[in-house]
Amino acid sequence: MDSMPLTKDLKVQVTNKQILSIAFPITLAILIPQINMLTNSIFLGDLSTEALGNAGITGVFYLIFAVAGNGLNNALQAVFSRYAGSGDHDAFKTILSQGIRICLQFAIAGILITWFIAPLILEPISDARSYNLQIDFLKIRIFGLPFLFLFQMGNAFLVSTLNSRYLMIAFAFEAVINIILDFLLIKGRYGFPAMGFNGAAIASVIAEIAGCIVVIAVLYRTGLKKQYGLLKSFVYDKVITKKIISISVPLVLQYVLSVTTWLVFFMLIESLHSDIYKAISNTMRNVFGIAGVFIWAFASTSNVMVSNLMGQQKEELVLTAIKKIVRLCMALCILICLLVNIFPGVFFSMFGQGADFVQQGIPVLRVVSVDLLLMCLANIWLNGVTGTGKTKMNLAIELVAITLYMIYTWIVIKVHFVSLAVAWTNEFVYWGVIFLMAYFYLKGGKWKTK
Repeated sequence: MDSMPLTKDLKVQVTNKQILSIAFPITLAILIPQINMLTNSIFLGDLSTEALGNAGITGVFYLIFAVAGNGLNNALQAVFSRYAGSGDHDAFKTILSQGIRICLQFAIAGILITWFIAPLILEPISDARSYNLQIDFLKIRIFGLPFLFLFQMGNAFLVSTLNSRYLMIAFAFEAVINIILDFLLIKGRYGFPAMGFNGAAIASVIAEIAGCIVVIAVLYRTGLKKQYGLLKSFVYDKVITKKIISISVPLVLQYVLSVTTWLVFFMLIESLHSDIYKAISNTMRNVFGIAGVFIWAFASTSNVMVSNLMGQQKEELVLTAIKKIVRLCMALCILICLLVNIFPGVFFSMFGQGADFVQQGIPVLRVVSVDLLLMCLANIWLNGVTGTGKTKMNLAIELVAITLYMIYTWIVIKVHFVSLAVAWTNEFVYWGVIFLMAYFYLKGGKWKTK
């Protein structure tokens, strides 16, 4: 690991090779935690259909806090990349230290909310049969949050300094630990206690601790810590902290609102009192997770490249870069959607359910495949907005999209429920609105510096 050369020229070029060199390591890195979530679902599906369904609610709840960290992560990527493009590398150590301070404060708030506020929110709306299981799971699972956030801070630095290839090391380590512990703890194998649903929570927390330790080790062993003077001082810096917060707060709100609406969607599905609907919806969340890794990776690349180009004062190349990223991502998404739809039975068979589960799940899978193509367009253009630093616009786009999404969702589930596949068409509304607003905002050019 320490023998690999470090990237010294941090100014990006708008070429397919540059895009792929940033995106593919991020893709592999994001793929591994999604494999963790998929592994949890597979093991829990083997435990029971009820456990598989409960994994949907608890997974989305935890995801709310995880994406809050991702909002901070994207903000740090934008700040790091702007300085990287301008050639001011000395600021990296201050940006990282202030990011760590902020993320730990977010993590403590997340733990307190889960322990003392979440029970009050979930009890009135959760299925009485599942409530205690869900709360017990979340009270364990949330302790992985500080380590996840620290992990994300290290990732933001590695991506922004064009060293994203190192991401794979920590993520691979985390994935292996999570899979092994799921196998041992959920059903109790080789002398380990059978912890059921909570075994998946403990496995994930331990895996996130391990991943955090490894990413810190990467910074030391590669020489990146020494090269940029990282982790030496955590003294409060007002200017950098203000810059990070001004960019990150709209992003954090955007991400939290986005996933909160998904939590509402899962709870509306739960109100239908069908374990199979819950289980299929959780399975679709895994489809979004696995196929979406390419989208999130290319979207992150869009954020990094746009911010870097603006740091280089090459704003005229921003739209060209975004269009190149969209073309590459769309090609991969179409390939994945084709494979999943040609062999849907193979995919659904992984979750250990019966023929009825597969039969009802296939129409939903068709709808979700179209959702993913829209998600590709929308996410990359929206992250282009993030790269400009105009994150208040990100929040405005999110608020409009969520409002229309929630109205549509309420109609297709509570007012006039036709089928689960029709319910999942709500993603058409959400991603369609985001794409149109982000596209026309960037084409309008109001984001350009004077």
